[in-house]
Amino acid sequence: MRFENIELLWLLLGVIPLIFLMKNRANDLESFFSRDVLKKIKVKGQVLSKKVRAFLIIGSFILMVIAIARPQIDNGEIKVKASFISVVTAIDMSKSMFANDIYPNRFEFAKEKFFASLNYFKNAKISLIGFASQTFLISPLTQDFHSLKFLAKNMNADSLSLKGTDIYRTIEEANELFGDEKKKILLMFTDGSDQSEFDKEIAYAKENGITIYIYNIGTDKGGIIKDANGVLKDKNGDIVVVKRTDSIKKLAIDSGGAYLKYSLEKDDIKKLVDTIQRSAKATEEETSTLKDRKEMFYYPLSLAILLLFISLFSLPKEILNKSEERA
Repeated sequence: MRFENIELLWLLLGVIPLIFLMKNRANDLESFFSRDVLKKIKVKGQVLSKKVRAFLIIGSFILMVIAIARPQIDNGEIKVKASFISVVTAIDMSKSMFANDIYPNRFEFAKEKFFASLNYFKNAKISLIGFASQTFLISPLTQDFHSLKFLAKNMNADSLSLKGTDIYRTIEEANELFGDEKKKILLMFTDGSDQSEFDKEIAYAKENGITIYIYNIGTDKGGIIKDANGVLKDKNGDIVVVKRTDSIKKLAIDSGGAYLKYSLEKDDIKKLVDTIQRSAKATEEETSTLKDRKEMFYYPLSLAILLLFISLFSLPKEILNKSEERA
């Protein structure tokens, strides 16, 4: 026998003031009347005496406290098998991701798309990393999407000044996070790369069984990057306009994944997630053991209600006798 809410048993201490209160009430009456007088003025013919009623009410209170503490008995163990796909999500944190061609900027937009993707993934373990010229682990593979959203929401690149993106290192980091996983999926939110060739990255992805999906953020027109001096400028003093680069599409397609460009469609990320889940069906089964516990609260609760009903609604003998005579 165990209690799910064992801390609630402290409420049983409330029985002590109840008993004290009832005892004082009886003593108060005896201080005003003698025992002979009390016998004469007491209402006769009750099925239950006040003392018995009091004990029933106290007993009912005790049983109710036991009921809400949820007594349980162990009923063995249940083994549950579940299948999952493993997805490492990488969000680009390079300088170009702060271009304002997408409101409020590409980086914040990428985070919003990541939040949205978590609403569509089913039976998946998700990891989150940030990348630029360096890679930052935000969270290992987990099914706790609430914590993932919290961590992603607090991702902040204000203190970073990272130019360029190291795609190869990002894929390597993802592979380390996958460990012995057979199905390896890398989902990247990025605005592209300065690279035009990805032969080395494609070869590494194929060698390690990593399928890459890319959501490319940015517009053809491009945007400017605001900084402490107002707007980012080059060495010649000209305003830097950052455009999306599409050459990274080859990395996604050649690794067996899919590529999606930024659009104004609200459910575009759903389409990408659906594609991931269709092409990478969960085949890895994880076995978890759950303890089967039988709830027993309804026994003390039923008895408590019965005792309370008896104490509150028992009828005087005179009424019972009259009812019997009429019958």
